Amino acid sequence: MKSLRSAITLTLVLTVLTGVIYPLLITALAQLFFPHQANGSLIDKNGNLTTDTSQAIGSHLIGQHFTQPHYFWPRPSATNKFPYNAAQSGGSNLSLASDAWLANVKSAVETLKNADPDNTTPIPIDLVTASASGLDPHISVNAARYQIPRIAKARGNITVTELEELIAAHMGKKRFVNVLQLNLALDKK
Repeated sequence: MKSLRSAITLTLVLTVLTGVIYPLLITALAQLFFPHQANGSLIDKNGNLTTDTSQAIGSHLIGQHFTQPHYFWPRPSATNKFPYNAAQSGGSNLSLASDAWLANVKSAVETLKNADPDNTTPIPIDLVTASASGLDPHISVNAARYQIPRIAKARGNITVTELEELIAAHMGKKRFVNVLQLNLALDKK
């Protein structure tokens, strides 16, 4: 009986510590030190961070699914049911030797070639492979540049040079661009 009482007491104490106190402490620290990230790093239609969920159109930290030819496209998403599902974050766990991984890459290559058949430049790897989280909001500058001919042709009102300048203006320190913010800036042109 003494062992049972100890086990129940320990279970209750650990449940309160790990199920209530720890999550509340981490949430409070996140709100204090990283409020934008803790609240999803929401972006409004002007590309600015916002805390107003009614004005938010996306997140700076989670990719968005674009398939229209007049927008920059993100990396493929590895999430199930629908692309960039933050509730199902995680990589596909497919190895390079996997037939399913190869089929996914071939499908992505075919989609890109069908969207811009005149583009003969090598396709950047990040346009045909998912990131580790499956939610990456960024593409490399090379991936953005690869898409310039398709976007210029689809829009008709923007030049290749203007698209190059737009990419350069949105390039991060590590030569990546946020696809949502780049597309928002593109809509302002």
